Amino acid sequence: MARNVVISGGGTGIGLAAAQLFAADGDRVLLLGRRAEVLERAQVPGALTYAADLSRPRGVRGVERFVAAELGTVDVLIHSAGGSGHLEPKVDSDEPLDVVLHNWTLNFGLNTLTAALLTEALKDRLADPGGRVLFLGSIAAFRGSGNVAYAASKAALHPYAHDLARQLGPRGITVNVVAPGYIEDTEFFGDGMDEERRALRIAETSTGRAGAPGDVAATLHWLASHGAGHITSQIIQVNGGAERGH
Repeated sequence: MARNVVISGGGTGIGLAAAQLFAADGDRVLLLGRRAEVLERAQVPGALTYAADLSRPRGVRGVERFVAAELGTVDVLIHSAGGSGHLEPKVDSDEPLDVVLHNWTLNFGLNTLTAALLTEALKDRLADPGGRVLFLGSIAAFRGSGNVAYAASKAALHPYAHDLARQLGPRGITVNVVAPGYIEDTEFFGDGMDEERRALRIAETSTGRAGAPGDVAATLHWLASHGAGHITSQIIQVNGGAERGH
């Protein structure tokens, strides 16, 4: 039976790979993101699209109204929107604390608030029983990164997911976090991934390769399945063993 699947950040990278996987199963997919042109270019058969800034209540309320009109019930909610902020304007200040404030505010807006606002707006529309909420975390939440604000914004999803799992569990809804490591073929790194840095990331893995969006999409797809119905409040790492180190 076809499900209604809502994916933030669904126009590129992991979100797009997940959307294509669910659509191939015959599910109805709604792609969310800030850039309408990116969503419209996404090659996802039959997908609906809605452009909005999910870090702002006004944008999320627009999504809520659209979902009510077009879908009604949400079977699977996937939070793939986010990033490290390299696509955003730099702060126009030489004051170091202004830079810190901008970086932390930006990252929590992109990675934490987008997920929290959208979840809170749609949680009463989640199918019960059987609904699924899936957050995209990061290996950085476990070990830090060059951008501590980004790592912290992803780590903040962990307690939110645990509390949400307890809240929604009685309705037969599961909540999990999927935490990728280094994933190629996304916009995440912009032009900040040179060959030396790439080689170091791959060397950290036990599998000897970079991750692909499909690796993460397949994990999301399985966690959304009936067979994963007793898995909730978990953080599933998809990083080829990199978080364990060598």
